[in-house]
Amino acid sequence: MRIATLTLLAILALDQALKWFVVVGLNLRDVLYIEVLPPWFNLTMAWNQGVNFGLFASDSATTRWVLIALALFISGWVWLWVRREGAGTMLQVSAGLLVGGALGNVIDRLIWGAVADFLNVTCCGIRNPFAFNVADIAIFAGAFGLIVFAGAKKDP
Repeated sequence: MRIATLTLLAILALDQALKWFVVVGLNLRDVLYIEVLPPWFNLTMAWNQGVNFGLFASDSATTRWVLIALALFISGWVWLWVRREGAGTMLQVSAGLLVGGALGNVIDRLIWGAVADFLNVTCCGIRNPFAFNVADIAIFAGAFGLIVFAGAKKDP
């Protein structure tokens, strides 16, 4: 589980460092919008109180704590499953991505009460109203990897 742990720590550090740099350092929480490579890539402040794309969003403390508990439960379950599986490199990397991303978003909910989303990518003349963060990318990639690499034999 060394590879999973290193992946988790790298994602968690990258996610939190980038969030603090953008949200606090560039003051995106007050400016709300910064053009980086218009119109394709911009920083757009979005406080996500729900899950992906703001689903199940609510400003209630109950929802916040339920989402924290759910993220911690799923992270723990994935970690134990991958550990019992005697996972190979790619399954460990996938678990580290998913758990590192989930913990990054848990930290946001604990500190700010919501997840800090700010990456906005637009293409082909269609304005994308959604923002995301590094943790979201890691969660998606990790979940995809767990599906693809589950059941694969451990590295020799």
